[in-house]
Amino acid sequence: MSNLTPTRLPASLRDTRRLLFVAKHARWEGGLHPEDGNHAVYHRETRQILEGLGMPLSVADSYAALFDQPDADFVFPLLNRGGFFNSEMLLPLLCNRLGLPYVGASPIVRGLSDDKHLTKLEAAARGIPTAPWALFRRGAPVDVSRCPPAKRWVIKPNNSSASWGIRDAHDRAELAQAIAEVQALDHDAIVEPFIEGSDVEVPVITIGGGPAMLPMMIFEQADPSHLRTYQEKRDLVDRSAKYSLKLFDDDGLRDRIVAYTQQMAAVFQPFDYGRFEFRVDFARGEVRLLEVNLNCNLWSEKVFGRAAVAAGFSQADLIETIVAESMIRQFGAAGVRKVAA
Repeated sequence: MSNLTPTRLPASLRDTRRLLFVAKHARWEGGLHPEDGNHAVYHRETRQILEGLGMPLSVADSYAALFDQPDADFVFPLLNRGGFFNSEMLLPLLCNRLGLPYVGASPIVRGLSDDKHLTKLEAAARGIPTAPWALFRRGAPVDVSRCPPAKRWVIKPNNSSASWGIRDAHDRAELAQAIAEVQALDHDAIVEPFIEGSDVEVPVITIGGGPAMLPMMIFEQADPSHLRTYQEKRDLVDRSAKYSLKLFDDDGLRDRIVAYTQQMAAVFQPFDYGRFEFRVDFARGEVRLLEVNLNCNLWSEKVFGRAAVAAGFSQADLIETIVAESMIRQFGAAGVRKVAA
């Protein structure tokens, strides 16, 4: 059981600062979205919790809210997938242009984590195991002989989230076709051998000014060879028979995953919150870093929300802690803006 305690928003910040929440579905009032599925429900839930913090709150669902100075002192940005390449960095960039503090990491750190190739380079430089890979930037020559040998490959956009655009291939012809399809989506393509196993997720937040791990979760697969899809992750199709989300309780592997997470978390500090993902092959006892997702999904029914409950946090505790720690880092508990020299 976790010994973490939630961080409360100091009255000095609650009473003096105005919050802007920006998300694609910030004004959503319904159930599953026909394309974005549970993502819309997540945005609605987060907005409702922010409304309960007691701070003046304004809500926006487009980047235009930050084209000019908004009536706000602090931004909670969740508009990550804006429909164009590298859109996840635009809100932090717009905030920086206006001198507005915000939840999350700086644009260049966001880019480092969202680019799976760069994240894997950081892991490899630290001796953290990760699957071999090949990257194919749009516009550069495609030579599939550069791909690591495998009987089956996974091909996905190098900057995607929730397995959007993922596909697999079993021979070089299929591989070339899959790379072309990903690049046709206006994304770079990353190729890795498919690893049988399950994904172990490590949610990390800031507590007391430093990274703190919430309980680990596992997407335990009924079939270790199953390739999880975007539709499954967004609850647009039934996936109940394919995998289930539960607490990870393998003490034999936990210490290794904790050590890897600590090393990778140091790369991205300060980042407020992020999810560190590992592929575990239980048959071989192997652990490999998959990717790092900063500003990831916080929904109560996903990894972060379920891990928070296991740590003794309510969903409101989780969101308030993230906001409070980020604001304290950038304003101080007294509410005075910290400006770098």
